[in-house]
Amino acid sequence: MKKLFKPFSEFSKNSKIKSIDEYNNLYENSISDKKNFWNEKAERIDWIEKWDKSYDYDFVNGNIKWFENGKLNVSYNCLDRHVQSGNGDKIAIIWEGNNPNEQKIFTYSKLLKKVEKFSNVLKNNGIKKGDRVCLYLQMIPELPISMLACARIGAIHSVVFGAFSSDSLRDRINDSSCKMLITQDTGIRGNKNNIPMKENADSALKNTKSIESVIVVKRTGSKVQMLPSRDKWWSEEMNLVSSHCPIEKIDSEDPLFVLYTSGSTGKPKGVLHTTGGYLTYVSYTHELIFDYKPDDIYWCTADIGWITGHSYIVYGPLSNCATTVMFEGVPNFPDFGRFWDIVEKHKVNLFYTAPTALRALMKEGNHFVTNKNLSSLRLLGTVGEPIKEPEWIWYHEIVGNSNCPIVDTWWQTETGGILISPLPGAIPTKPGSATLPFFGIEPVLLTEKGEEIQGNNVSGLLAIKSSWPGQMRTVYGDHKRFIETYFKMFPGYYFTGDGAKRDSDGYYWITGRVDDVLNVSGHRIGTAEVEGAIGKTNGVAEAAVVGFPHEIKGQGIYSFVTLMTGVHPNEEIKKNILKSVVKDIGPHSKPDKIQFTESLPKTRSGKIMRRILRKIAEDNVEEMGDISTLADPAVVKSLIDNKV
Repeated sequence: MKKLFKPFSEFSKNSKIKSIDEYNNLYENSISDKKNFWNEKAERIDWIEKWDKSYDYDFVNGNIKWFENGKLNVSYNCLDRHVQSGNGDKIAIIWEGNNPNEQKIFTYSKLLKKVEKFSNVLKNNGIKKGDRVCLYLQMIPELPISMLACARIGAIHSVVFGAFSSDSLRDRINDSSCKMLITQDTGIRGNKNNIPMKENADSALKNTKSIESVIVVKRTGSKVQMLPSRDKWWSEEMNLVSSHCPIEKIDSEDPLFVLYTSGSTGKPKGVLHTTGGYLTYVSYTHELIFDYKPDDIYWCTADIGWITGHSYIVYGPLSNCATTVMFEGVPNFPDFGRFWDIVEKHKVNLFYTAPTALRALMKEGNHFVTNKNLSSLRLLGTVGEPIKEPEWIWYHEIVGNSNCPIVDTWWQTETGGILISPLPGAIPTKPGSATLPFFGIEPVLLTEKGEEIQGNNVSGLLAIKSSWPGQMRTVYGDHKRFIETYFKMFPGYYFTGDGAKRDSDGYYWITGRVDDVLNVSGHRIGTAEVEGAIGKTNGVAEAAVVGFPHEIKGQGIYSFVTLMTGVHPNEEIKKNILKSVVKDIGPHSKPDKIQFTESLPKTRSGKIMRRILRKIAEDNVEEMGDISTLADPAVVKSLIDNKV
């Protein structure tokens, strides 16, 4: 029996949803009376004109609409209405720089003024409704300001993560034919003080035809090349415009942004999200899942270059008039206590981060956490991948002092917002399980033939059988690919690409991407499951598991393991790893090969690049592909040199 953690009675008493019975009743209502349920929730945002049809979707042809013909403005909903209701002096964004001594505070009034001015800069430079604007910035305040300014005038923003190479930037600009690029001179992150943002942008723009102007933020003052006819400084452009910009009336189904998913293979997909449904969904999920209260300081540690930052740093919190923290730096600079310094400094109440960050911090021991005052924390959340039991327990006991509920959230770029997660005052949690679906979400498990698997204690392919407001609408410029990727395999369902288990309580456990499911001697084994079992071994900090060709089993299991600081590889640890896997899953899941490594190949957002690990395990390093987006490309050479 997996450990069960019941909601704290004190927490439940004051939470939005107070019990499992209340959750069940609301959930039933959200499914049986979907139209009225979402009509009511959409009223949480301000509409210029009300919709005349709640929703219409077709999961065969990939046609999805929510709140049809409704008119609104996202920028107004995130800023103006809060200022008009007397919250102009409330803090909207606390920006914490890479340097611990650098911070900026933006009230709702101040942020609105900046957004209005930059909206006028956009218009001054020929940007109008429907134009695409590419934002290639690090985590600086100008990033959310640019997003909200685009939303204000109806331009479509496409944020490109600040660590992407010039080639990746070029491809994304070209795919959506962006008319303007917003970037910065150089970037700062951890020990790096000169990330060549403008230089990368210049390199990308050698092969882009659509860009007409470039706005450059002076972040460091480093000298960069400026092309007089094309490039303009942000500060100079801001000085030329008025601080009032009326809002554009935007249709509910007009695009808000395009965000590219960094697929391990093939061309990245431009995930397109529209306006009314998306804002309703992120606003509602942010309030309920994080149990947001008006005085809370909320911090999501993600980068805005990814969907988590869009939905749960910018649009969800700001639409709820929240105070949201935005961090330029990394968790290990100047030391491994930086997250906890920030929590203590700003008295953060709600903290949302990735398991990969937790594992890296756990590896360094408890003292970085325990010497800080974290008593302000009342809720912890995780995102990005299934959290394994060891780091869940550490997060709960050490970071949360056994006082904070943990919401382990499952969702995707494509879903816009969280689909499966505990509600912290209502749903008992189990380490490693995303637990139960959010309101209005109907998950199902399918066989490979597309038949629904009924009952509990079952595994299958995770799909969603009806639409929700935050769902993506298409792949930008390629609706055929949208249908083929998400609807073709199982017509009538949205296929997530993930496998999952439903346990005896009906809780969902995400077992990883279906392409990360191994077939060992006819057994289907989820890599996340094996990684979790390895992670329980004393001395293990992190593990990544991939398949490799095996002449007897078809596929063998190759595990890459990093150990805690101060722990050295030895036969005893190897034996304990195998024991742990056998105990947790069974002998059929034992790794065939164990390679100890100082670190794993990760993107800057902390995602393990399993594609690279697969190529190493398969002895196919010639087809490694692009490694420029890795936080530390040198890791790859070390892995190849020490292959077992």
